[in-house]
Amino acid sequence: MAIDLPKPRLKGDLSVEEAILKRRSIREYSPEPLTLEEVSQILWAAQGITHPYGYRTAPSAGALYPIELYIHATNVVELEKGIYRYDPERHLLLEGRRGDLSSEIYRIGLSQEQIITAPLIVLIFGVFSRTTFKYGKRGIRYVFNEVGHVGQNIYLQATALGLGTVAIGAFYDEELRELVGAGREESPLYIMPVGKVG
Repeated sequence: MAIDLPKPRLKGDLSVEEAILKRRSIREYSPEPLTLEEVSQILWAAQGITHPYGYRTAPSAGALYPIELYIHATNVVELEKGIYRYDPERHLLLEGRRGDLSSEIYRIGLSQEQIITAPLIVLIFGVFSRTTFKYGKRGIRYVFNEVGHVGQNIYLQATALGLGTVAIGAFYDEELRELVGAGREESPLYIMPVGKVG
């Protein structure tokens, strides 16, 4: 099942300079739900299409786009709890596992409190073969570079929306892959909880 996302805003109230100034790693979130518009904006900032040729918001070596995004929603207005995959080309969500899996992600993420309290978790995966087939071993570096670009876009967009996030790199890779139903070639790179700042 596919869920259309609201069109992203292309102009905000906070300048890039202000977002950079205010950006912090936020680990505590209010219990308020996120809106589908906020989720849409976060995903667009991370991997949205910005050009007729398919170029995206984050730079990618050779425009090969090895990054795949999943989300886990527990408290998002108009979105059932569960795992979803982001489709950047159509700017929509593809439904995966239903239900609240936050306690499992919490355990997989080494019991970091911000995981279980966030209304939204962005799960960033990389498909290294998409880049290494062209660049060889150096392509591994390029994928790690790219996930940094994506993570910073999420940070800055969250800040501009009055939301908080934090990049988490400590988790059990295989268990996270299995939980979200990712393909064998997809390697988990970041967990990014997102929520309103309390």
